[in-house]
Amino acid sequence: MKKLICSLVFILIGLFTVDRAGGLMMRWVGEHTNDVLGPKLRYLHHDIHEEVVLMGASRCHHHYLPSVLSDTLGMSVYNAGVGGSDNIFSHFIVLCHILERYTPKVICLEVMHTDYCQQEDAFTVLSYFAPLYGNSEAADSVYRLAGKYWQYQVSHLYRYNAKAASNLVGLVLNRQKDNDQGYIPLPKPNQCPQQLAVEQARHDVDSLKIEYLQRFIDLCRDRQICLVFTVSPKYTLVDADHYQVLREMAQKNQVPMLDYHTTGLYHNQPAYFKDITHLWDKGARLYSAVFASDLKHIVQEY
Repeated sequence: MKKLICSLVFILIGLFTVDRAGGLMMRWVGEHTNDVLGPKLRYLHHDIHEEVVLMGASRCHHHYLPSVLSDTLGMSVYNAGVGGSDNIFSHFIVLCHILERYTPKVICLEVMHTDYCQQEDAFTVLSYFAPLYGNSEAADSVYRLAGKYWQYQVSHLYRYNAKAASNLVGLVLNRQKDNDQGYIPLPKPNQCPQQLAVEQARHDVDSLKIEYLQRFIDLCRDRQICLVFTVSPKYTLVDADHYQVLREMAQKNQVPMLDYHTTGLYHNQPAYFKDITHLWDKGARLYSAVFASDLKHIVQEY
């Protein structure tokens, strides 16, 4: 029995040592990788200082050029969008980490139906932000909801699991060469969308997402941040009430909402789109100029 206990202790010490050494190694990789996400997480945690911060998933990441916005606004701008971040739980985590060390003047949140509707697993992509675990208690509270809190608490190596391969590749390949303050352009597609698709509205509201959307709004209000909801163009047809849930949240909290999808911006210009959901670089540049002009009026009136 004594030998068995000694063996178990030895194994546990070995696993602990491997985990902590692996965690330190992957932390070093995260600090030196030139992949898409690693440098952005570093910047959000250590260096962000811009007056205007854009947030959201891939439609934010690929649709807003900080250089174009900055020229119009006369303010510094950073695109903190994270492709695949998917819903308000991810955006809340990003906001909490930003506010741990800095308070921007303006935050523009690109909203989608996934920010309020039900999903089979709404917490899947939270692992993208696990390398920042332990730096914000408010952000870490979301991992409790997701059932990941103790896994990240116990295993340092596990925190880097989601993007380990891409971060390692980023030590060799530089995916930051076209980076414009967090914006990375989508290339011109071989074939643009040929026909407008019809997109149905979603009314299956997730009350927990609504709660966290309200928390997001409240955090911005408490810090006196000018919060703006945005919906960039899509090559799909929708009814006027498509974003009614989000619009009601905005109206209730006096948050301006700029919706370019419902109004059909660029529906007559399929050549601006990479697919029905995303603009490629040409469309993004033109859209950023339109958005910057509208945002300037909101900021001046705030």
